[in-house]
Amino acid sequence: MNTTSATGIKLSVEVITLPVSDVQRALRFYVDQVGFTLDVDYSPKDAFRVVQLTPPGSSCSIQIGRGLTDAPAGSLRNVYLVVTDVEVARSRLLERGVEVGEIRHKVPVDAWDGGFAPGLDPARRDYASFADFSDPDGNSWVLQERGVPQRMTRLWEH
Repeated sequence: MNTTSATGIKLSVEVITLPVSDVQRALRFYVDQVGFTLDVDYSPKDAFRVVQLTPPGSSCSIQIGRGLTDAPAGSLRNVYLVVTDVEVARSRLLERGVEVGEIRHKVPVDAWDGGFAPGLDPARRDYASFADFSDPDGNSWVLQERGVPQRMTRLWEH
């Protein structure tokens, strides 16, 4: 999301670094199973490697590699991957061998501080339906359904 601050400086989140133990395994997972696009794979020396991957239609990428972070592998929690259809996204991930939790939805929706109930939000409200998955190291992701704005495309549409 791009925004302009009160000082007129443009702000945007563009990259999130995920701590992984095996760069090649994570690269295969995110490209072959999750469907991200490989943007960069750069390693100027043995102790440093940066691999940047982007979900189709996203303006924010992830980075994995060596020498990027001192965070323990698998320690990142609840990175939201917003999709236009959580049922289709979950199905595609399952077809590609990713373990994905069951779909759940927020209840009560009017308070948003309650719990979850199984299945899709009956009204298919934006931000109300979810499913979870993790990468091979345990970094966790949340699929969240939101309607189809002009700037988003469905995962695996290309």
